[in-house]
Amino acid sequence: MAQVPGGAHERMLSVAVAALNEREPERLWPLLASALPGLCGGETLIYKLDDWNETGGTVGMPSEVAVEFDGLGEEDLGLLRAGFPFADHYAGGPDRTPLTARRAAGAAWPVSPTARLIGDIMDADHVLAVPLPLTTTPITGCMIYRSGTDFTDDHVRVARQLQPLLAAVEQQRQLLERWKRTAAPDSAGETAADCPLTPREMAVLLLLTDALTAAAIGRRLGISDRTVHKHVEKIYRKLGTRDRISTVLRAQQLGLIATP
Repeated sequence: MAQVPGGAHERMLSVAVAALNEREPERLWPLLASALPGLCGGETLIYKLDDWNETGGTVGMPSEVAVEFDGLGEEDLGLLRAGFPFADHYAGGPDRTPLTARRAAGAAWPVSPTARLIGDIMDADHVLAVPLPLTTTPITGCMIYRSGTDFTDDHVRVARQLQPLLAAVEQQRQLLERWKRTAAPDSAGETAADCPLTPREMAVLLLLTDALTAAAIGRRLGISDRTVHKHVEKIYRKLGTRDRISTVLRAQQLGLIATP
């Protein structure tokens, strides 16, 4: 049986930490895409941050793979968006355990149009789906590809261990997107560059403006209450405030968040 790369979780954690310190939300998943396939026994991946269906949505991938997709027609893009056989599998219940296409579809996988397509454009034979945990509608996540033999049980196990890290990065991406949308429009670019807060502290600040408790913020970000409180203390110190209300008002004055 193929062996999982040593220290996979630690290596992915370092990538996730780097991603959580990135200020530009569009760079987060490309950072993950460079490391995730190798940790799970794959060679490349495609990620979808919206629902796995054939009718629409963006498909993200590493730049070295993107050139192979430039000439695809709408029908082939629909096959990739649909992610056979995973969309139907995960839509049938709450289970979000990573799964290979061969195990999900059996003998129907190698003769499917999707298998033919990825063989033609990526020289791949097998796919491992890694949906983000707790997603319902839409179901989002990534699909990792490899040639030769199928992914092993160890590869699937590592993918499952990495799911919380992927979910944390995606939550951070959504909050940074919200920040870019709602920051003072006249200084949005300047604010992002000069913001005294780290991207993670900025995410916590945005959730503070939603009047969430430390426990609720921790659940959203996948961190402990204690870690939330540490982030809040740093926010107070950097903004020169002492409580939630004065912090939100100060952030509005600085143009970090929009004034209602």
